[in-house]
Amino acid sequence: MKTYTSFNDINNDLKRYKLERDIAWEELKLIKNEYKEDLQPLNWVSTALKLTGKYSVVALIRKWLFKK
Repeated sequence: MKTYTSFNDINNDLKRYKLERDIAWEELKLIKNEYKEDLQPLNWVSTALKLTGKYSVVALIRKWLFKK
């Protein structure tokens, strides 16, 4: 436990803790907005299209390389 020698020390620590709390709160809001964007249906569609495109290319290469 920290021992304070003056009220100025206490006030400085209280200000620092308030600023740290405010920064953490803003970071949480940013994370919330990022998750909101990630969970939108348009992002799901684009991810699905990317995966489909990759699978299609792999399937075409396999078909082309392993012709019987």
